[in-house]
Amino acid sequence: MSVKVRIPVPLRNLTGGLEQVEVTGTTVREVIDNLTSALPGIRERVLSEDNELNRFLTVFVNSHDIRLGQGLETGVSDGDELTILPLVAGGSEARGSFSAGRFDRYSRQVILPEIGRTGQERLENSSVIIVGCGALGTVAATALTRAGVGRIRLVDRDFIEYHNLQRQILFDEDDVRRQLPKAIAAQQHLAAVNSTVEVEGIVTDVNYRNVERLIDGADVVVDGLDNLETRYLLNDASLKHRIPWVYGAAVSSCGMMMAVIPARTPCIRCLFPSLPPAGESATCDTAGVVNAAPMVVGALQAAETMKILLGKETLGLVAVDVWTGAFSRLAVAPGPSSDCPACRGEYEFLSARFGVKTTSLCGRNAVQVMGSRGASLSFDELARRFAPLGDVSYNEFMLRFVVDGYEMVIFPDARAIVKGTGDESIARSLYAKYVGM
Repeated sequence: MSVKVRIPVPLRNLTGGLEQVEVTGTTVREVIDNLTSALPGIRERVLSEDNELNRFLTVFVNSHDIRLGQGLETGVSDGDELTILPLVAGGSEARGSFSAGRFDRYSRQVILPEIGRTGQERLENSSVIIVGCGALGTVAATALTRAGVGRIRLVDRDFIEYHNLQRQILFDEDDVRRQLPKAIAAQQHLAAVNSTVEVEGIVTDVNYRNVERLIDGADVVVDGLDNLETRYLLNDASLKHRIPWVYGAAVSSCGMMMAVIPARTPCIRCLFPSLPPAGESATCDTAGVVNAAPMVVGALQAAETMKILLGKETLGLVAVDVWTGAFSRLAVAPGPSSDCPACRGEYEFLSARFGVKTTSLCGRNAVQVMGSRGASLSFDELARRFAPLGDVSYNEFMLRFVVDGYEMVIFPDARAIVKGTGDESIARSLYAKYVGM
């Protein structure tokens, strides 16, 4: 029987850095005996003097703890996965660390063989653009700044409100009182964290007119967005300019993450060819969000970004539910889909063929938002979602929703008039939050 043995990080120096090796055997004991025969240095780390499993580690076969079964005599089948899991302390002071100086700040990640000094230098000479400074963007920005990525550009159209503080880890109450835009507050906080990183905050709404200029010069683009339409736009622009980007999304207790490498991996439209109808996508404002969900997804995005910058393999599509503890790495196609318009060079969102459009209504302090073409809304469903959030009333012709000091009048074709503002970016943001893009 051929079994895949996953090697923990502390033992990989004994396997030449291999994360996984294939070993034969019909029981766990046979597999470990054959593993330690091929790699003698591992034996004393895994087995005690009486040839039993060391008590500071355990072994899982296909996620099942062998101690709850027959221990080392547990049977294995062809293709099974055996995981050796040692107890990890974490957080201890490293001995013999690098001398004070350029690498001292990053000594804990430079000692990782996956990064090293050469990798750190690559990070320092890299440029990352983070589009969106909400829950995902602030987590990714924090991690990448602390990791020493040389240049980070932050793009966001919004300002900070108290409800952001529940999950957007870069901001504090003083930022709310100062009425700072998210991009500027993030820039200020990150500059205080790592003065060696060049951080630039840009306050703007990302759209088909400016997205290519905003991502110009990036080695990787990180998605911290709050709506689907702009993600598809980012997908178009990144594919057009051959810039890898890292998709991420989180709502309720769930999240997803995937790195898109142009011409090498599927893009977001390969997996999801069309936007869902307006009103059908759950958002943090209508479905809520457990703050741990974007924290986990944002951390995964930061790790994937570093791996791309270092030329390492990425994970593919990952889905997580922090409430149930489910974590899935999902198999996707090995390359772009032949049916994907974006991967064929047809950038329909970049050319503004699809998506939400806005028009400021002269003299009315209102903005009309046009939903996706062909959309049809259910007022019953929208009213159910909106009821806990604000004042809602509707008939067969339109739905009226008052929230955050604005009035939204929504029509069955997904068109909306947002009253109380002449700012198209605010209207788009409200539409994205409550109707969904």
